[in-house]
Amino acid sequence: MTELLIVGSTGLVGRSALRRALADPRVTRVVAPTRRPLPQPMPPKLENPIVDFEELPTDAAWWEVDAVVCTLGTTLKQAGSRGAFRRVDFDYVLAAAESAQRHGALAFALTSAGSADARSRNFYLRTKGEVEDALRRLGYLSLTIVRPSLIAGDRGGHGGPRPMERLSLRLAHTMRAIIPARYRPVSADAIAAALIEAAVTAPSGVRTIESDALGAKPTPGA
Repeated sequence: MTELLIVGSTGLVGRSALRRALADPRVTRVVAPTRRPLPQPMPPKLENPIVDFEELPTDAAWWEVDAVVCTLGTTLKQAGSRGAFRRVDFDYVLAAAESAQRHGALAFALTSAGSADARSRNFYLRTKGEVEDALRRLGYLSLTIVRPSLIAGDRGGHGGPRPMERLSLRLAHTMRAIIPARYRPVSADAIAAALIEAAVTAPSGVRTIESDALGAKPTPGA
């Protein structure tokens, strides 16, 4: 049985991950820290600490979980600057990983991005690659990195409008037959399913799930 921390539970993938975790009988406790309270009423096994991600309470008892699912992420437009973007997608992610590990967490599952690479010339992909590398250096017994391409799903007003994302999804749907599998849109629910399964089963070592493998067996990655 697993006690699970979900960081980023109000985003598109995070909301799906939270629903799945609460419905999963293998998960006995879910901790979902957020800036504002989650909708009421809350299930008995859900704990919802209200936090400021700029000043995370690193000694709080709720960090004591078995595994972490991290779906934190923003866009350059929403963040307003490269520095603010990196603060969310690198600093917040790493701070959560370090705090949970210090309190005994053994598994970590992250939503990254397709083509993430610390050597990329693209700032977004470089930041994603750098946080992947930083997490590898922490030495979690189980680390799963999920790299979706375009994420399909109803944001429901969360995270603000993303016109280019909507356009890209429409084009991808129209041209699906000729787009390589690894670049096709994947559902937020498929990503969430992979994250929850990785957190609960905690496979040993570092594993990377590329976009075209979501829903299939993940492949090892160093």
